[in-house]
Amino acid sequence: MKNQILSVGSVFPTFKKTSVVSIEKGKEFKDVSSEDHKLAGKWMVMFWWPKDFTFVCPTEIAEFNSKAGDFSDRDAMLIGASTDTEFVHAAWRRDHNDLRDLKFPMLADTSKSLAEELGILSADEKVAYRVTYIVDPEGIIRWVCVNDLSVGRNVNEVLRVLDALQTDELCPCNWVKGEATL
Repeated sequence: MKNQILSVGSVFPTFKKTSVVSIEKGKEFKDVSSEDHKLAGKWMVMFWWPKDFTFVCPTEIAEFNSKAGDFSDRDAMLIGASTDTEFVHAAWRRDHNDLRDLKFPMLADTSKSLAEELGILSADEKVAYRVTYIVDPEGIIRWVCVNDLSVGRNVNEVLRVLDALQTDELCPCNWVKGEATL
């Protein structure tokens, strides 16, 4: 039976995973958990990519990094994730100029347990699809966007949806922050 992608209204699964938070020797790794954003009273934006050392993935990661302050300004904890190990994440960060100074953790779901629980593993290679979750401070999934492996996502759209969700109002088509709600 094929896993169904966990969607809007569901509780985001509990997790505690090793993540890469730095390339400074001795300070590379830190555990990140599903409780971190709830304890801080923040939203969580978790975005998944298929594999490290690939071509589309670093363009997305770099764009999320360039907008990290925008997520922080919205009280959102940003987490990047894949099923690669923390050691592969660390090597990729050291190797790729655009990834050296990331302002968010790179979560290593080495066991693939979280990706499996979310239902986001591809059937063939068992790598994560390009999935983005917006989770509210209570741990409820409020938005999910899934892209095929070959298509990068739009980080500005993630911010727009986060803005809309945080208004707690009805937002019309193409609504952007600052416009009237319904």
